[in-house]
Amino acid sequence: MKTADILRAAARNSFRSKLRTTLTVLSLFVGAFALTLTTALGAGVSDYVQRQVATLGANDILLVSPAATTSTSDGPTEYDPDGRQQSGQATPLTSGTLLNQADVDTIDGIDGVRRVDAIDQISVDWIEASSGGARYEVDINPTSSIGQSDLVAGEQLDQDSSEAQIVLPEDYVSALGFEDADAAIGQKVSLGYTDAEQAQQQVEATVVGVARASLFAAGAGTNSALTAEVADAQAVPGQPRAWPIAVAYLDGSGSGGAVTEDDIAAVKSDLQADDLAGQTIEDQLGVVQTVINGIIGVLSTFAVVALLAASFGIVNTLLMSVQERTREIGLMKAMGMSNGRVFALFSLEAAVIGLLGATIGALAAILVGSAIANVAADTLLADLPGLRILLFDPVNVIAVVGIITVIAFLSGVLPARRAARQNPIESLRYE
Repeated sequence: MKTADILRAAARNSFRSKLRTTLTVLSLFVGAFALTLTTALGAGVSDYVQRQVATLGANDILLVSPAATTSTSDGPTEYDPDGRQQSGQATPLTSGTLLNQADVDTIDGIDGVRRVDAIDQISVDWIEASSGGARYEVDINPTSSIGQSDLVAGEQLDQDSSEAQIVLPEDYVSALGFEDADAAIGQKVSLGYTDAEQAQQQVEATVVGVARASLFAAGAGTNSALTAEVADAQAVPGQPRAWPIAVAYLDGSGSGGAVTEDDIAAVKSDLQADDLAGQTIEDQLGVVQTVINGIIGVLSTFAVVALLAASFGIVNTLLMSVQERTREIGLMKAMGMSNGRVFALFSLEAAVIGLLGATIGALAAILVGSAIANVAADTLLADLPGLRILLFDPVNVIAVVGIITVIAFLSGVLPARRAARQNPIESLRYE
């Protein structure tokens, strides 16, 4: 019997007992369905996180903030006129404690730091279209001067331009009276803020881009010219300047000046010695990614348990098939079919069952998961545009189908081995 004949016979024999095979396929379906969904969940979240990291710039920077120290005294903390100021405004990348000029000078003096930029955090009261209309509250993202926005339309901020520029959040476009994101590009908006003397001031800015919200880019983005103008107006005369975060640009010791892990670790150590904390963007996401991976791991465990249960179903199905076809096996071997061919025939029957269950389960997961992802994007995840919670990568789907098929094939080894070792004479006498 040729290989093609064995394949055709295996596919045909898999459905001799339709009910038994259908139940086995259904058990594989459950495992394939669950494993495809959990794989898609991991791919969707990882893709979103990687895109968020990409929006915050290159890997040669450290975001530096005051270290989180715990006071050991039982009473109130003594006032230090040269100490760090406190701010009630916190962001995903900053804490309530502010850096002072001494901190910035310390960072700048650390070996391996090429340049340090202190990031001003400004407060804007409202925004409106320069042509008039309603005014809306708006927050300014303090990291917009170092990162790249996830743009819907327009261009990134030009930090070297002397013109005041702004990147609008996507949900402000229609509110400010613009027809769509493209129509907002090049238009003027007015920003109102309160200066250090509690007087109301306005500044006009040009809309250069419209951006989606993200993990780190909540609020509008402003370029250095606009940020500096408002920050100078809000600085209290005689009071030392303070910043929520500073960006340390690193020199690299790697090939072509690339920043290595050792470079980052050395700067972090020096910062820690000066009561400062330096973090890469990956560090910021480490805890989130760990929690997500843990959840995905638990869900995947349930899928694996379902597959293990299904593998026992395959063993049972094929053992019963071997017993029912004992005389047929004896006849095939009496006509010259080798033990290897008999083994291959029954092993391939298991693989056919696995391939069928895995394929149906994966396709069902893609259909159901795509519908869930679309609904979630418009409802539960509407505040995180660009996040597709279930991302079905063809490579991952094929891998899931392949793994389940291999598991099914291995499950069929025992019954196939039993069939291959049968004595043809005894098998022909079997009643």
